[in-house]
Amino acid sequence: MLKEFKEFAMKGNLVDIAVGFVMGAAFKQVVTSFTGGIISPLIGLVFKADFKDLKWIAKEGTLNDAGEKVGEVAILYGDFITNVIDFVIVAFVMFMIVKGVNATKKKEEPAPEAPKGPSQEDLLAEIRDLLAKQK
Repeated sequence: MLKEFKEFAMKGNLVDIAVGFVMGAAFKQVVTSFTGGIISPLIGLVFKADFKDLKWIAKEGTLNDAGEKVGEVAILYGDFITNVIDFVIVAFVMFMIVKGVNATKKKEEPAPEAPKGPSQEDLLAEIRDLLAKQK
């Protein structure tokens, strides 16, 4: 059973998927920092607020003795939009990578066709001609 698992785990496709997963996770971090550090502040200028902090408050909270707001119910649409932007960027880059990889792959040339012999009609005509010569 251990041998079978080792064979399964070391298959080329599985290792490729694992490497791709790790690289994708690292790339996601880069995109998240790009969106949070560059895109969100620029969009925040339009809304005159920190983009990640945009929210619609459904129920106001109250301040407790420590001065913390408790009981607030809010829809964090700014955070959602930031995550959607992250997704779009990651999806677009992955699309471009796949498109680039597909373009660099050699296009499989069709195997050369086997040399064709004479057709059935040609053979029959040849036989007819040979029979005609023998008469």
